[in-house]
Amino acid sequence: MCYRYPAASKKAGAGARAGVARSEPRVDLLSIFQSPITVFVGHFGSGKSEIAVNVAFALRDQGRDVVLGDLDVVKPYFRCRLVRHDLAAQGIELIVPEGANFYADLPIVVPQVRMAAEQALAGGRSLLLDVGGDDTGARVLGTLGASLPAGRTDVLFVVNANRPFAENEAAILSMLRDVETAARLPVTGLIANTHLMDETTPADTLQGLEIAEALARTTGVPVRCGAALAPVCAALAAGGTLVPLIPITRYIVPPYVRRRPGSRRSLAV
Repeated sequence: MCYRYPAASKKAGAGARAGVARSEPRVDLLSIFQSPITVFVGHFGSGKSEIAVNVAFALRDQGRDVVLGDLDVVKPYFRCRLVRHDLAAQGIELIVPEGANFYADLPIVVPQVRMAAEQALAGGRSLLLDVGGDDTGARVLGTLGASLPAGRTDVLFVVNANRPFAENEAAILSMLRDVETAARLPVTGLIANTHLMDETTPADTLQGLEIAEALARTTGVPVRCGAALAPVCAALAAGGTLVPLIPITRYIVPPYVRRRPGSRRSLAV
């Protein structure tokens, strides 16, 4: 598939520099995330966790019963578990180590994930799995075996070409293959998420979409959608882009960002 992109300037992305309130999805996520189980994989720091949280909120808003499994056993920061209260407030179940093991980097929630997968496959629920970065994090998927059947499990590789060792198509392809080997699952879709956090501009997003499209041509794995901060999505939508874009709100933030009343921008747990 070949996408056509509108012209964009650095100036157009100035609004992406500020934090934004949660926005309603501008795309029909029910048509993008149709499988009962969706797994987010990719490079370390590619934005998998933030996308997983945003998709969970959006699917819940569109009437889905959502379960989010935090399988990140690689990094102690920027994990879905850090916004567990916000998820619970929206009726989204979070599978995560409890008590003293909350910050543990161990795959100790695998039994609960297996049960959630069975429920999702039986119908009526969507299971989202956020997996740790690179092939190291993807190894936990290999322990789930038949719980993640091909054909009913989407494995979405998040492409962020601004991460170390992911600056070009060859490097990204190498990591994609390593992740597939470690997970024992084929990647079924790509999410273009090239960004510079709050400094992201429409031009950055468009460049990332081009890289993801090139990877799609090489692998035959389709670009399922793009992701960008909500103001960037708004700027690109005004230009008539044809690629579906998920507007992202930053919920998972550094420890020095404190919660404001009524705000989700917090690391409080």
